[in-house]
Amino acid sequence: MPEPLIGRLVVVGLGLIGGSLALALKAAGGCREVIGVVRREKTAQQAVELGVCDRAVSSLSEVLGELQSGDVIFVAVPTLAVEAIFSELKDCLPTGVTVTDGASVKGSVVRAAAAVWGRVPDFLVPGHPIAGSEKSGVTAARGDLYRDHRIILTPLPDTAAAHLQRVRAMWQATGAEVLDMPVAEHDEVLAATSHLPHIIAYGLVDTLAHDSENENIFRYAAGGFRDFTRIASSDPVMWRDIMLANRAAILEAVDLYRGNLDTLRGAIDRGDSDYLMGVFTRAKAARDHFTKMLAKKAYTETMQAQEVTFTAQPGGAVSGTLRVPGDKSMSHRSIMLGSLAEGVTEVEGFLEGEDALATLQAFRDMGVVIEGPVNGRVVIHGVGLHGLQAPPGPLYVGNSGTSMRLLAGLLAGQGFDVTLTGDESLSKRPMNRVATPLRQMGAVIETGPEGRPPLLIKGGHRLSGIDYVLPMASAQVKSCVLLAGLYAEGETSTLEPAPTRDHTERMLCGFGYQVVRDGARASLCSGGTLTATKIDVPADISSATFFMVAAAIAPGSDVLLEHVGINPTRDGAINILRQMGADITLSNRREVGGEPVADIRVRYAPLKGIQIPEDQVPLAIDEFPAIFVAAACAEGQTVLTGAEELRVKESDRIQAMADGLKILGVSAEPTEDGIVIQGHTEGAVFGGGTVDSLGDHRIAMSFAVASLRAGDTIRILNCANVATSFPNFAELATRAGLKLQVG
Repeated sequence: MPEPLIGRLVVVGLGLIGGSLALALKAAGGCREVIGVVRREKTAQQAVELGVCDRAVSSLSEVLGELQSGDVIFVAVPTLAVEAIFSELKDCLPTGVTVTDGASVKGSVVRAAAAVWGRVPDFLVPGHPIAGSEKSGVTAARGDLYRDHRIILTPLPDTAAAHLQRVRAMWQATGAEVLDMPVAEHDEVLAATSHLPHIIAYGLVDTLAHDSENENIFRYAAGGFRDFTRIASSDPVMWRDIMLANRAAILEAVDLYRGNLDTLRGAIDRGDSDYLMGVFTRAKAARDHFTKMLAKKAYTETMQAQEVTFTAQPGGAVSGTLRVPGDKSMSHRSIMLGSLAEGVTEVEGFLEGEDALATLQAFRDMGVVIEGPVNGRVVIHGVGLHGLQAPPGPLYVGNSGTSMRLLAGLLAGQGFDVTLTGDESLSKRPMNRVATPLRQMGAVIETGPEGRPPLLIKGGHRLSGIDYVLPMASAQVKSCVLLAGLYAEGETSTLEPAPTRDHTERMLCGFGYQVVRDGARASLCSGGTLTATKIDVPADISSATFFMVAAAIAPGSDVLLEHVGINPTRDGAINILRQMGADITLSNRREVGGEPVADIRVRYAPLKGIQIPEDQVPLAIDEFPAIFVAAACAEGQTVLTGAEELRVKESDRIQAMADGLKILGVSAEPTEDGIVIQGHTEGAVFGGGTVDSLGDHRIAMSFAVASLRAGDTIRILNCANVATSFPNFAELATRAGLKLQVG
């Protein structure tokens, strides 16, 4: 049998918290023996009979002499009783024994340790399991109480690494997620998220219990009341102690809540509909994503999985009528410009993917009332160009480079400081490309090392318009400069070396803001007003491209993609695939909100390799991973040049695709600014194998499409980020005919 994680576990206080740890650790084989320390003989007998502990004693002194290095003492008593336990340990604790606890107030534990030992000893690891139940006592102990719950450890600078690791491993063995947090921050956060709700619940129940009609109030109370006031069934002694031990932080939380409650009362009294909607929409979003935002995790459930793998079985064809999600670029911009407009903007077809939701949350954090999204519908109560408020903390935009770069332009002209942060992937992407022109306009921006996130944007600096010549074709940089121009004195203009998507210019015009376009130059002046409008976001051509390629490479395929945006700055994939011989027809052409839209039908036809024209590269920059799959299925050689931008996307897409194609048996040689792919047209083009998407959504979906012409199973690792642009990709792909499983 494997060696246990720890030696003996001594649990002082065999109630719900201590007993559940004992049961969980015993079940996991994580310790050699569990010893309970309880004052009452009856409880000791129950604990042994229920299998919570192997034996029980009435005082610590009975077992301290037999403890050895590697053993752990878990103190699970009320907060104000911890100091008495520490006094029993003083001068009697064998060397190498670890002490930890489960009290709700860590500052109190640290002060107790300092009072007993004169300092906080290195063997003490303060901790707090975030779990509980209405029931208490040893009979309430559950072996699964901590599974998928959080344990917060609050190690101090002098805490020994060996003791910290021992406690961390112990809790992980119970199935818990273990996080570290400073003592003061823990007590402040718990005062607001745990202690304050208990005060409110106890106070509400106590208030209603004194009402003359209380019997009917409790008899007919709805489920929400019962769910919320459930926590008022907790142990009163424990909560009395917590209130006294964490008094300062709790009083601060109470005062903040009381002030907000008074303001809310005033809004109800005066019938302030907008204020009430703002409170309720912000609260709903915060509740839906509360723990995710605290941990800087994702906004969508799909993204929460630490690892998502696509397993694609070989062969098949695609067919049917499909509508892919709304255009991501337009979804971002609809939130941004709708928030800065005067009036209420209604958006249909909004992409409820991770990136666009990050933008939406950023504007909620800056005081904008946003209803939804519900089935792609969003209602934005604009605050005007100068109505944004300082967010309560850094704006976290996940993996969205579009959010960060465009927000940088808008925020450069605000009167408040703000920090833009992102996830690990975004934190590696270059941001000087937007910081440089913004600084030329007078903005004060600090970046991380090598010009990477986070971005600290200092508010209150006057901006001046510039005539900016883009060193490379980039819609994000162009849009950033133009959006900053809304706040800059004089005229701001951009000149791009090649056409890029023009959604920002089109949408500004749609909101009634004048933008002058003259070939490759776009310019605007400050002083205008954005007027609320209605936006119908067309289906995203980048998402549609995966099914265009799927139909183009798989014999027998015939797909109709409805309501797809065919903006001439975004139609490179259509042009390139047609040059390769793809059978693509566009019908029902129309214009929606200033954007050209059409239905796209793609039927299988043999493809041929081509030299991809460089003037098409900016028009298909996001679609190249899928186009590379088409190139592998084409007769002859396909050569791409002039695409350096692909190396600084969510991944180095040139290298990532070349590596994956080689694993699957395709000749693909990366170059500094492109790739050379030798295609095949007969039979199975791709072999089986395992490829790594590197967390890049477009890489993942492209290799899923490749399975249509594979000879064996393709496994694609790290696919969680597909939710950034195409949350229902797997479902839609399976319905269309791909043999795709998600695990």
